[in-house]
Amino acid sequence: MLTIAVTGLNAHDNPGPGVAVIRSLRDAFANLTIIGLSYESLEPAIYMDGLVDKTYQIPYPTAGTSALSERLQHIHEQDKLDVIIPNFDSELFNFIKIAPWLASIGIKTFLPSHEQLASRDKVNLLQFGKKHGFMVPEHRQINNLNELQKAGEDLGYPLVVKGKYYEAYVTYTPDVAQKSFHQLSAKWGLPVIAQKFIKGAEINIAGLGDGEGNVISIVPMRKMYITDKGKAWAGITIEDNALIELATKFIKNTKWRGGFELEIMRDADDKLYIMEINPRFPAWIYLATGAGQNQPGTLVKMAIGEKVTPFIKYEVGKMFIRYSWDQLVDIADFQQFSAFGEIDRSKINA
Repeated sequence: MLTIAVTGLNAHDNPGPGVAVIRSLRDAFANLTIIGLSYESLEPAIYMDGLVDKTYQIPYPTAGTSALSERLQHIHEQDKLDVIIPNFDSELFNFIKIAPWLASIGIKTFLPSHEQLASRDKVNLLQFGKKHGFMVPEHRQINNLNELQKAGEDLGYPLVVKGKYYEAYVTYTPDVAQKSFHQLSAKWGLPVIAQKFIKGAEINIAGLGDGEGNVISIVPMRKMYITDKGKAWAGITIEDNALIELATKFIKNTKWRGGFELEIMRDADDKLYIMEINPRFPAWIYLATGAGQNQPGTLVKMAIGEKVTPFIKYEVGKMFIRYSWDQLVDIADFQQFSAFGEIDRSKINA
């Protein structure tokens, strides 16, 4: 019996990867306990049947590693954890920092290094592209409206305005760019990123590296429906050697350890621009599982020391369509989690 803790349980219009990761893990292992790690009491996966057995509230990343370690120590004493899979960019720094301590108490992770995490950050992406030979749109770090105005003059409109961690808006006028700047800086902090707009087809690639430069899994997906936050609400797996080669080059050059997502724009001249590199599984990762490459399940096997065989095939033309679902919840469950920061769904469903 494996006990795996998973973060990223939100499932709104900018969903976290947690639900898709858990579904993949359920497909990979017959004997499994899932422990949810949640930041807020309204994260839907806390209450969804058949996903999480038990959920604990954990401190926000801004609380630091000491608070996180203390909480995880308590959780580990209650439910012996075998593996933790963090799924938010903003929490990875803390989890990477405490990974040696987690290993010392018997909890495995499979995460990139701090150096890998920093090198692909939005603020460092242009330098990353130059170093490794990838095409990356020109961008500016923006800390105030004067810098935003200058970026608009230099890069032109439409201008892509991105949050430090999440969310991006294509803005067509300076007024809309300023509004987006205020929204994103208030939500995610500074700097905000202003990036040159590239017109083309949006493609995402989910991948898994072993930390030694070897490819374990690569699955490319073309977005078919995109929300106003730029998130894929429908997508389809595609066959494209250029995309496979791009992701392979990323893994080999960086020796990436763990899951990742490359956000790609293919322009009219068939050039591939890396728009973002996300250092964890994407929210659509269950599509890769459905197409024949279960990346979360394979990551767990690697974390616990099992030898895995790299995937070489996936089903082309496999689609996902995301939808909304009204989950009905007893107020007592919500009150239980809000008051005590813990809820045991396995007892509720028994």
